[in-house]
Amino acid sequence: MTAARPDRHHVERDGATRGGPTVSVVIPAKNEARNLPDVFAALPPGLHEVILVDGSSTDDTVEVARWLLPGIRIIGQTRKGKGNALACGFAAATGDVIVMLDADGSTDPAEIPRYVEAVLQGADFAKGSRFLPGGGSSDISRIRQFGNHCLNKVVNVLYKTSYTDLCYGYNAFRRSCLAVMDLDAGSPGDANSEEMLWGDGFEVETLINVRIAKAGLVVSEVPSFEKSRQYGTSNLNAVSDGIRVLRTIQAERSRAARRAAMYNVVPVRPAGTSDAVLALVEEAS
Repeated sequence: MTAARPDRHHVERDGATRGGPTVSVVIPAKNEARNLPDVFAALPPGLHEVILVDGSSTDDTVEVARWLLPGIRIIGQTRKGKGNALACGFAAATGDVIVMLDADGSTDPAEIPRYVEAVLQGADFAKGSRFLPGGGSSDISRIRQFGNHCLNKVVNVLYKTSYTDLCYGYNAFRRSCLAVMDLDAGSPGDANSEEMLWGDGFEVETLINVRIAKAGLVVSEVPSFEKSRQYGTSNLNAVSDGIRVLRTIQAERSRAARRAAMYNVVPVRPAGTSDAVLALVEEAS
């Protein structure tokens, strides 16, 4: 490495020794070497494992990660995209509770204990929210906030949920949720594949939230503050990502309808669903 090495950080392993659940932290990363020191410095003690899923970084992401956390587990992706990175990380995780954390520093690792506490209090899925008291964001734009608000309404009506922040990817959940998420991690033989399957992209966060809701699992929202990334630029686009979220909602409705047809179940129009809301979802298909 040509740059000066950042300070190492120690993460105590095996949270089970303190009587609590073991916690795995999954971090998708691509070219985030400059952001990792701050992210790793904020990791709480007592973690069972930290898994970094490298998306074929061309900078020193892997080297910096290993220097900062010598015990870190680093795995590669089988395909492209954040969704595939998460699926690969989830498949490799061995903890009782799995935490999704971004590598750009936007999600604060110091908040992990409050997510784990929500699970200990009975939640299957602890969902971060920037719009609860105690939460916030220094990064979200007005157009993204407005779009998130509208998409929240669509999902809440269709699935009778009470999400306040649909499009936020800071979550923690019990291992049992993996079966409900049903993400395809692929196999090592797929490595470096240019193919992207449904759920491999940024739509994965909405996909997970909708599938958790459809399964009727216990969801507890956790106030969270989203920071602006310190280095690099985000790949998010308010318009294209909003369309992708709508398509995800539509695709999941179609998936549910196909399964209902297989078992001769007559679909019921959700109470309070307006024609306008359904039309908005249909337009995205």
